[in-house]
Amino acid sequence: MREIIKEAIALLEKGQGFALATVVEQNRSAPRSAGARMVVTQDGVVIGTVGGGALEAKVQKIAAEVMKNRKAAVIFFNLTAGDSSGMGMICGGDARVLVDYVDSGDPVCLTLYRELAAALERGDRAWLVTLLPSEEAGSPGSTFLMRDDGAITGISGNVAGGLQDLLAEVRGCNAFTFLERHRAVIDPTVNRVTALIFGAGHVGRSLVPVLSSVEFRTVILDDRQEFVNRERFDSADEIVRLDSFDEAFKGMTIDERSYIVIITRGHLHDRTVLRQALRTKAAYIGMIGSRTKRDLTYQALLDEGFTRADLERVHSPIGLSIKAETPAEIAVSIAAELIKIRAELNG
Repeated sequence: MREIIKEAIALLEKGQGFALATVVEQNRSAPRSAGARMVVTQDGVVIGTVGGGALEAKVQKIAAEVMKNRKAAVIFFNLTAGDSSGMGMICGGDARVLVDYVDSGDPVCLTLYRELAAALERGDRAWLVTLLPSEEAGSPGSTFLMRDDGAITGISGNVAGGLQDLLAEVRGCNAFTFLERHRAVIDPTVNRVTALIFGAGHVGRSLVPVLSSVEFRTVILDDRQEFVNRERFDSADEIVRLDSFDEAFKGMTIDERSYIVIITRGHLHDRTVLRQALRTKAAYIGMIGSRTKRDLTYQALLDEGFTRADLERVHSPIGLSIKAETPAEIAVSIAAELIKIRAELNG
């Protein structure tokens, strides 16, 4: 979502309206999951994707009509029957796509996207709510942002007052949700989780941009000043130089949205960080190294009083098994494992 929001702000600042396509519902083997987005500019430039191929080409044509008429459209694609064969697709499943017009002439739009970008950057709890048009083609859907403190950007207080039933349900959405009863799409910023990467060496340097590209908030941590800097980690959300790995989590809040990746420069540092990580509520803990190194580390921690149940939380050797060898390949395997765990936890 971050890349889409960034591009949306840039277009609005230039005074250019655009069409925003969102996969509202997806069943079975449709090409993209609900929540996938795509911007289509007035010049036909496409940013993001809703599935590629003929389906995406059809959405692009609809987007051109939406920008021309400034009327939203909701399209249902049955990819198991006529639509599928007609578009040359064999993926199966079905999808409902909303194509809406974002008007650069409406100052609320720019304010909304700027506030959304800030919420994503800070990791604030907030919900982007889109009300679908009442007809299959109609006036633009109304979109607003609701923050955790109840503040709303994008619609007036009078209108919000008539949505109390909906707003009461919004807070219970922790993943992209389509509320059929309200014809409302809920996209929480809270689902952007944080990857805490301990170790700014070759693997860490390769891992940060990969995780950033798949919507993880990335924090790189190391005790070496020459390694933790913007020149090496220009895409990291946060860079932390530790005084020592002995206090690796000092001043941090580690919860169920935290993914801990331990890839320091030595076994002793890895063990030091792992010892502290096991005392947190992190959703994921992974440690690099061979099985021999892992077993020696585990035994040392067992001798300190940790239990087998504690150690079963750890993914080690870290990453999915893809026979990775180079730092870049190892980074891909780690990112793949984090994506898998995140998807499982999101249901």
